[in-house]
Amino acid sequence: MTYTLLRGNFVIRYADLPRQGPEPDGDTVKFLPDSPALVEALPRRSGHPPKINRRGVSVRLEAIDALETHFEETHQQLAGADAARDELLRLLGFTNVRYWDDLPNKVRSADQDSIRGHVLTNGVDANGRLIGFAYAGDHPGADGASVFLDPPLADASVNGTLLAGGLVYPAFYATLPAELRTHLAEVSQAARRKAAGIWPGSTADPNGAATVTGLADAELLVMWPKLFRRLVPYFAAGFTDFDGFDAWLRADPVNRDDEVFLLGKLERGNLHDVVKGAGQQIQLTVWPEDFIIAPDPAPPGTVVKPPPLVAAGDLLIVAALPDPAGADRGHETVTLLNLTATPIDLEGWTLSDAAGGRNPLTGSIDGGAALRVTLDGGVRLDNDGDTIVLVDPKGISIDQVTYQADRVKPGRTITFAR
Repeated sequence: MTYTLLRGNFVIRYADLPRQGPEPDGDTVKFLPDSPALVEALPRRSGHPPKINRRGVSVRLEAIDALETHFEETHQQLAGADAARDELLRLLGFTNVRYWDDLPNKVRSADQDSIRGHVLTNGVDANGRLIGFAYAGDHPGADGASVFLDPPLADASVNGTLLAGGLVYPAFYATLPAELRTHLAEVSQAARRKAAGIWPGSTADPNGAATVTGLADAELLVMWPKLFRRLVPYFAAGFTDFDGFDAWLRADPVNRDDEVFLLGKLERGNLHDVVKGAGQQIQLTVWPEDFIIAPDPAPPGTVVKPPPLVAAGDLLIVAALPDPAGADRGHETVTLLNLTATPIDLEGWTLSDAAGGRNPLTGSIDGGAALRVTLDGGVRLDNDGDTIVLVDPKGISIDQVTYQADRVKPGRTITFAR
């Protein structure tokens, strides 16, 4: 799936307001984009606008959930929570980060108040944060460009590195493409098998229930953070055991009893279907990578941008001829394959290359058929290697392929195994 590239700076301290700055944790960090207008144009998955101002917007790292350093005046086990936060900042390039003694989540000093980086995002969540993958340093692409995010690129992100190190739990929302979800589930499972990071201390999971007599107990435990975030208001409501937890969850299907899709059963459910509580015992009965969490629903009457009619994987780039016999210009070709059962109208579609050239498409392609497109010169395939992107009429990248110079032979068509 394609993500939008946002270039900018990660920010952990305000020099003019050092005691009122951001509070980075193991899965959220402040980001000041070079082009704020790009943020405003992102899909709003739950109908809420981004909470962005002149100091930036928070980025919620996709696919991971770190132990809480701070939540509703409380926290989870601080050793694990701080380890995830500190590694996130280290991976972004921050050094010598120190915190206020009386404000332990705000940065007192660091070698860098902000640092260059980039985010690959596919939208805004219900809390106004960017949903995305975070990376240190600048990306070679243009700000706002569409970038095809595959498993190796996800592994290179801060998100993927934290997951591989066992420093965070997985948390897969429906915004995460299936290919990445499957891959990152394997990454998390490998970390658990190696007993890396937080996993040796994990409790309230399929390996065993946790005994929790109150919030003070929960603060000392390593458990799936979303479950912890449900326990905090439950105890605040005056409950002293878990006999009423199931009914309490069900009473609020939006803010408590999240809708989930159970991958093992291939059926819809809710959070109460994967949590068991009784007496002083609480347990997540399914590993968190084995279900998908639905984003918060949009408020009634909210217009939410619909998904594309042709989704990624429906129309593929399967071949290219970058070095035809004789002159290249006007003879290079790209071959498309329609995997659906119905024709696709190509009016408004384009092919683009790494240099930013664009080749408009016309006509249609029948269901199950291939179409060889002769490029008109707007796109010129580089014999030293190039990237070809297929973009729909709404500007959404539907497919992307890359080839290297060693595959280019005069008169030979390159095929892309899919």
